[in-house]
Amino acid sequence: MANIEANGTPLQFRPAESSRRTGDIVIIGAGLAGLFAALRLAPLPVTVVAAAPLGEGASSVWAQGGVAAAVGEGDSPEDHAADTIRAGAGIVDHDVATMVATEASARIADLLRYGVPFDRTLEGHFVLSREAAHSRHRVVRVAGDRAGWAIMQALIAQVRKTPSIRVLEGYEAEDLITENGAVTGVRLIRGSARGNGTYELLPARAVLVATGGIGAIYRITTNPSYARGEALAFAARAGAVIADAEFVQFHPTALDVGVEPAPLASEALRGEGAILINSDGHRFMLDVSPEAELAPRDVVARAVFAEIQAGRRVFLDCRKAIGARFPTAFPTVYAHCKAAGIDPVTEPIPVAPAEHYHMGGIATDARGRTSVPGLWAVGEVSSTGLHGANRLASNSLLEAVVFAARAAEDIGSLVTDDTSLCMANLFPVAGAPQADAEARTEAIATIKDIMTANVGVVRSRRGLTRALLQLREIADLAAQGDTQLSNMVLAARLVTASALMRTESRGGHYRRDFPEADPQQALRSFITLTELEQIEARAAAATMAQTAESWLSCDAEVACTL
Repeated sequence: MANIEANGTPLQFRPAESSRRTGDIVIIGAGLAGLFAALRLAPLPVTVVAAAPLGEGASSVWAQGGVAAAVGEGDSPEDHAADTIRAGAGIVDHDVATMVATEASARIADLLRYGVPFDRTLEGHFVLSREAAHSRHRVVRVAGDRAGWAIMQALIAQVRKTPSIRVLEGYEAEDLITENGAVTGVRLIRGSARGNGTYELLPARAVLVATGGIGAIYRITTNPSYARGEALAFAARAGAVIADAEFVQFHPTALDVGVEPAPLASEALRGEGAILINSDGHRFMLDVSPEAELAPRDVVARAVFAEIQAGRRVFLDCRKAIGARFPTAFPTVYAHCKAAGIDPVTEPIPVAPAEHYHMGGIATDARGRTSVPGLWAVGEVSSTGLHGANRLASNSLLEAVVFAARAAEDIGSLVTDDTSLCMANLFPVAGAPQADAEARTEAIATIKDIMTANVGVVRSRRGLTRALLQLREIADLAAQGDTQLSNMVLAARLVTASALMRTESRGGHYRRDFPEADPQQALRSFITLTELEQIEARAAAATMAQTAESWLSCDAEVACTL
């Protein structure tokens, strides 16, 4: 992995001194990355913290495409890495892309051993799909569009029968416990007990964060409700560096049927030949890109957004390309459509962009280590350098298993010979603040509105500055004791500040006031909590100065509008 720097200073990724610490190996999050890491750590004792019953609160379950891997005839890891680098719009870490693509086949083999029923031909070859920005068919799938569900069911079954893995279902991590700059534990709260004045503390030898994305801080998302970005916040408070936070991927074809979270119309549909049309019946992607519907997701998302902004609805037309095959080829999407009263065999599907994936996250090295001793991060919550400014389709599940295996190996190498490692008891702690549920609900709705309006598909300096100052006000209110709200709003502030500082358009980050890419900014971005506060202070000062100047320039007899 290339040496990465924050503000010119090389980032340090180092573990805590394991021999001086006690407690569990704790994994926060029970999606693909978290469960895969737990299985790879066996037989070492591991505690997995799951906000919901296994299989119910993870984005991995809903992944429809599959796992990208160069396992087809004529394909190669080099070609896969090249496609990843091209899609990432200039800031992919080449070493990481090569490493992940090279290890893909081994991780597919692991999943097969865990019982994942990948689609095969009669000859035993993988059935491979092609998705946007891939030069070949290389997405390994299950039952057409059920890869995420099938993979998770197989892993859950393995976890349930592995005695070294303890699962705490119904617990949410709200903060990290630190001592002398290292993570030493996790503060948990039962979702069902929120507001009753009690937390529980879990000592930790090592903490692996695998909590997923940030979709729930947006109004329209394909993510589950637990994807609130809270781990970005508590990692930043512990001193972790956050990387590439401005790069948010909006899936261009979420079903526009008023359901929350928005069901996904898999990119594999376009890979099979489905086309995008507007309410006038025009196939507008031909006007936008020579790759049409298979252009990178950010290009397609902006084109769909532009049509909607112009007052036209957008539809995914699968009638000719898929037609009668739809119910068996894509059963998940078909079920969502039928539930909304749409028959995709005979009708086009209404779609709109929705927050889908966060390319940014907690900065890690190639072993999943963060800049805070004792803390590792894998999956969507991390930022490894693989995705750059725009994730290549179906690389997310691949990254999850590759880095989960690497982080598990790293953690295991530090504690293998330590016989004191065991599953620690939880310690109840009284005195948690009483949260006002009604006020939190209203504040969360405001965060979603702010992020969707100002930090969405299309952004600008004015909108980002306004959003940052509004979020700062919510943060001040949340600081009175609502940890969940404090976490959500801090995650939103990190994304917004990073977007404000990148004065160009690149990948999933598009600025209408800076619509072109700037070669001088073809670099990854890094931000800490201290730097966030400095950016907010400058934004507030600049806004006050502009406001004063606007009033001073007004004619006394003419009303001013700011």
